[in-house]
Amino acid sequence: MSKLSLQSGYLSVASPPERKRLRFSATFAALRHPNYRLWFFGQLVSLVGTWMQSTAQGFLVYELTTSPAYLGYVGFAAGVPTWLFTLYGGLIADRVPRRTLLIFTQSFMMVLAGILAFLTFTGSVQAWHIVLLAFLLGTANAFDAPARLAFILELVPREDLTNAVALNSTMFNAATAVGPAVAGMAYAAFGPAWCFTINALSFIAVILALMRMQLKLPPIKAARGRAMEDIRQGFHFVRSDPIVRTLVMYLAAVSFLGMGFVTLMPAWAVKVLGGGATTNGWLQSARGVGALCGALLTAALSQRALRGKLITIGTFAFPLALFGFALIRWLPLSLAALVVIGLSLMIYMNNSNSMVQTQTPDELRGRVLSIYSLSFFGLMPLGALFAGALATRWGEPLTVMLAATLLAFCSVVVWLKAPQVRSMG
Repeated sequence: MSKLSLQSGYLSVASPPERKRLRFSATFAALRHPNYRLWFFGQLVSLVGTWMQSTAQGFLVYELTTSPAYLGYVGFAAGVPTWLFTLYGGLIADRVPRRTLLIFTQSFMMVLAGILAFLTFTGSVQAWHIVLLAFLLGTANAFDAPARLAFILELVPREDLTNAVALNSTMFNAATAVGPAVAGMAYAAFGPAWCFTINALSFIAVILALMRMQLKLPPIKAARGRAMEDIRQGFHFVRSDPIVRTLVMYLAAVSFLGMGFVTLMPAWAVKVLGGGATTNGWLQSARGVGALCGALLTAALSQRALRGKLITIGTFAFPLALFGFALIRWLPLSLAALVVIGLSLMIYMNNSNSMVQTQTPDELRGRVLSIYSLSFFGLMPLGALFAGALATRWGEPLTVMLAATLLAFCSVVVWLKAPQVRSMG
């Protein structure tokens, strides 16, 4: 996810070799800063573990229940806390040191992963355990996500902010590319409990990274007024800024309509492609590879005024690729389609996040980003229930085709009603 459009002027450099060197260095500019390096590599380790758990958990639920609808229940349980707590999470991120908040949330997630590993090792795990733990993990994420997004500005100077947010996404999607594939092989070889154990241990990396950072004095926090009034200030800003409003609304459509296919992936691997846990891992990783490419592309172009154009490309490419994926029954071609899906989705999400943060005053950043997070994570559980219910009745392919068609309609609405978005630099 990203921020500011940087007007660096490196396009005027004369010699092609120098342009190449500067372009490469610009792609990884944020890694020059020690605090961001700690954050990047600590999170990378932790996120590989997170994706291993997410992939193994989904397949374990499907093995326990053989129900696409139950996959939706788990996704729903994970998302309910987003509605309940994300706005307060954004308010807290504007009031307390974000590093302290992140250490607490990451530690709580580590404990939850350990509990799931224990239940699975002892053979006592049941589907309802996973639903409950998914709810508790969603609660931690509701406080973690706004703080994590707003924390970036404490790690890099403003001129490297767009690049840092894009590299955050690169790190996330590198883990998405690696974690599910490793999880699929580990699940098949050793069982799901080891996937959960590795995830619990992986949180140590990011907690240690946070503790080692040498941070400057924290930015001025929001005045401690009445909580609801402070939250309303964030909503007022989102409503009054047409660009932020459009991007938040379309992100909500992506969450509800466009992310259901992720919930259905274990069932897709078995029923549509005739595979198993390893196939499920490869499908998840293929999407991660595409997302990683999209994140690197955003980072490489972070100094060019192309965000509006890239957002427009992403809004149309994602539903078209999703529709194509629903038509495919051959694994190699399915993997290729998922690469395109991940690429186009990340191009949209990185650049839209960049534009939202560019438009937002510093003192409102936590609250506005909590609304941005809510629009995505809050509707994802409803999208999971929607996809699971439709897949049970009509089958997975038809469900994904319908969702892709509706999302393409939303893309056309944005094109017609919000031309100012595609003109933004």
